[in-house]
Amino acid sequence: MGVEIRVEGLTKSFGRQVIWQDVSLTIPAGEISVLLGPSGTGKSVFLKSLVGLLKPDRGHIWIGDRDLPRLPESQLYETRKLFGVLFQDGALFGSMNLFDNIAFPLREHTRKRESEIKNIVLEKMEMVGLLGAEHKLPGEISGGMKKRAGLARALVLDPEILLVDEPDSGLDPVRTAFLNQVFIDLNAQIGATFLIVTHDINTARTLPDNIGLLYQRHLAMFGPREMLLTSDEPVVRQFLNASKVGPIGMSEEKDESELEAEAKLGHDPGKLPPIPPQQMPSNGMLRAGMHAPGAWCAAHGVTPPPGSFVDDLGRNWVEEWPRYVASMTPVGASGGPGAPGGRFPGSPPPGRPGAGAGY
Repeated sequence: MGVEIRVEGLTKSFGRQVIWQDVSLTIPAGEISVLLGPSGTGKSVFLKSLVGLLKPDRGHIWIGDRDLPRLPESQLYETRKLFGVLFQDGALFGSMNLFDNIAFPLREHTRKRESEIKNIVLEKMEMVGLLGAEHKLPGEISGGMKKRAGLARALVLDPEILLVDEPDSGLDPVRTAFLNQVFIDLNAQIGATFLIVTHDINTARTLPDNIGLLYQRHLAMFGPREMLLTSDEPVVRQFLNASKVGPIGMSEEKDESELEAEAKLGHDPGKLPPIPPQQMPSNGMLRAGMHAPGAWCAAHGVTPPPGSFVDDLGRNWVEEWPRYVASMTPVGASGGPGAPGGRFPGSPPPGRPGAGAGY
């Protein structure tokens, strides 16, 4: 099961260059969170700080009752075992086949017998859809398979927290959708806490339970998915609309004269698009971190953009959700929502792209 990450007043700089300052947020246990932001805002630096690879200038990173930046080396080493990390390029050893790449953490950090290691590696490879590819070298497989091999390696020590750095980097939109499905299915299966850094807007809109945005050396916003997807903040609207109009410039934030010129011309980042239904696990069951579509908006008196929560089949998931939840309990079962065997009748759940083995 995942653990909560609580960040308080975190600041990081390299020399005189401040990367971000006074960042505070709580990443809920067992949920999928996504971190957005323009290039160069320090998203990867933030991930490295969370796992203790970089030490912040000040602030706290609480993993349970442990404040990561203040742990002695021996305790930091043990705490890092709670983490699994998927790097941008998979970070596989080119001279090792996939089996040995994935087995590497087990051979380095445990005293398990080779028979145990084999069982664990094959189990994780099956979880990410790579069973049968264990003898292939990284140079013999596609970019998507490399990502999944890196993910399998991140899973072998059974982490409670998974940090994922730009998994869509170098992948086409279809492979990105398949990889997102793997993340959702893994979260449903193992209950780990996920934090995913991405630039992919479709991923941010359909995958997570929570979204954050780093901008101008601070955390502009972090909260439930619907909070960000209905925000009036210009930087949020510009980023989610992929618009040139707004405070984000080509290299960094625009200066006041540029923003004033846009305002005089009546330029606007644009209205936010409809909120899509959240992507579901492949088995159609509910994840622990999922919330009813429209629940946050209703609780906070926010009107979502027109057409929100309607899937490709025309179903409005604000209306369909109660029936879907009820269908999670098989007839005659005493369990509540999420009991095994339940499925919304008729057609696949929203956001389910299907399965793919060779991407």
